[in-house]
Amino acid sequence: MRDNKWVFLFARKKMPQAIEYALLMNSSSPQKVNLLGMDLPHLKAFFTEIGEKPFRAVQVLKWIHQFGVDDFSQMTNVSQSLREHLSEIAEIRAPEIIKEQKASDGTTKWLMRLDGGNSIETVFIPEDNRGTLCISSQVGCALDCGFCSTAKQGFNRNLTSAEIIAQLWVASRLLNERIPKVNENNGQNPQNESRRAVTNVVLMGMGEPLLNFDNVVQAVHLMLEDNAYGLSKRRVTISTAGVVPALKRLREECDVSLALSLHAPNDVIRDTIVPLNKKYPIKELLKACRYYFSGDIKKKQFTIEYVMLAGVNDSVQNARELAALLRRLPCKINLIPFNPFPQSGFSSSKMQTIKQFRDILQRAGYNSMIRKTRGEDIDAACGQLAGKVKDKSRRSS
Repeated sequence: MRDNKWVFLFARKKMPQAIEYALLMNSSSPQKVNLLGMDLPHLKAFFTEIGEKPFRAVQVLKWIHQFGVDDFSQMTNVSQSLREHLSEIAEIRAPEIIKEQKASDGTTKWLMRLDGGNSIETVFIPEDNRGTLCISSQVGCALDCGFCSTAKQGFNRNLTSAEIIAQLWVASRLLNERIPKVNENNGQNPQNESRRAVTNVVLMGMGEPLLNFDNVVQAVHLMLEDNAYGLSKRRVTISTAGVVPALKRLREECDVSLALSLHAPNDVIRDTIVPLNKKYPIKELLKACRYYFSGDIKKKQFTIEYVMLAGVNDSVQNARELAALLRRLPCKINLIPFNPFPQSGFSSSKMQTIKQFRDILQRAGYNSMIRKTRGEDIDAACGQLAGKVKDKSRRSS
């Protein structure tokens, strides 16, 4: 049996998947370790542990994430002996797509089956100049925001880093295969076009990303890694309802773009619709946001998400209160028409009301817009993702 030196080393560095691998190697019947969710430091450690040079990590990382390869035998610049060894001890395994739906506006939603009988939903939103992938971070959601269909499904567990990055890996493989056909139909030369279908990633799917901090950050590191997806920090957005300690930590470890699910101009309303506010009230939350953006002129603004609920948070007074609340914060404000689901107890504000709300914010000097609903006809719009959750919270029972 191997000694535990490697385990202790990475426990100090808080590298959960490396720890998982070491424990598997120490077990009497080791399983194959999934390399899909390992960022570059993890992968270098993995190859060092099995007696290989760390540069192998860069080679394998490129094969997995830039070329979408899941078969070690196809990694032609890796020695045959190492390919054979990797086939014995490791794997590149992603969740299985069990359903694909395409909306009338071009939005695509995939239902992906996970180990243990759960499933998650991932959404791709194509636009003229970019393609945005909305990915999940948990099976269900540990929070209980009243206007969110995902929350009503309850909560089962956090996704692993492999399950998080797999959503980008799977989507990229599928969508990049379709790009040449689209270009050819348009009479364009595929060689002159970008081969990247996904240009932006938002962690706005199922779950609260900052309650799955380590796995989310590791997956985000892969998104930013030049040898993997090479996305800029401005093109990766983490959405949070306001887990203040994790928000402070995020600034130090992975300062990507931020979207704050605020949804209310005061604690009285927010306590009702976002229960997390009782633990981290608005004043404390906005203080953490100011800290997140302090000292970095490149972070010009972050996004305030505000779902419009009829008779709850959509009055003229609420708009004025919101404008005063956010004064001197570098933010833009997205007003989101509520997307209904059965037994939610809420209805969306009328469009006239939403426009009036927007106009008040704009007159106060804010960049405020009404978010266009995408994928509503396949339940892929904001707050509608549900998947299949074996609820452990007893919320859905």
